[in-house]
Amino acid sequence: MDGFLLRRVRWAAALGALALPLSASAWELAGTKTISLHSQDGQAIPIGTVTFRPEGRRTAFVISLDHARFKDFFLSMKEFKCLEGREVMCHVPYPHRHPASVTVDDLAWLEHSLLFLHKSQAEFGAKLWNGLYYRMAITEAGIVGTAQAVDLNLIGAPPADSTIPPYPPADRSDIDPASRWLGRLTIR
Repeated sequence: MDGFLLRRVRWAAALGALALPLSASAWELAGTKTISLHSQDGQAIPIGTVTFRPEGRRTAFVISLDHARFKDFFLSMKEFKCLEGREVMCHVPYPHRHPASVTVDDLAWLEHSLLFLHKSQAEFGAKLWNGLYYRMAITEAGIVGTAQAVDLNLIGAPPADSTIPPYPPADRSDIDPASRWLGRLTIR
């Protein structure tokens, strides 16, 4: 083997050795992680935890919100758990049965379990068309969710197929995350 080729083989082996620790340290869907919402001014507000339990090809999850962080609001004849700041953000639990599981490529049911509505401090009642859906992606540091607009009225009736998430990309609208008080969500 000539010197140039030998150097290339050694270089490739060195790169492979470097890549191994990076993939081994990748963020995993396992264990209990903290769910936080992030304000425009960079403040992280922990709102609860999610516990991931691998089960074959999918990973089951259970969300536990810290209700002490929320204030009770009675809006449109229904009680909501809400956060107050520049605006009011209320958690809207997905009201129908669903698989409560995800994969690294499909976080839809987790996204559907962390739906919110927003309203101004002065507004009266809940306007379900002001829904927020956090589109999530797994990164090396955890899951990052970016706010999108949805009409929560769409989940008022049970779906025909409870295994298909009701908010596909076509039913969500991109928004400027800075337009919302809590435009970003993380799970770490």
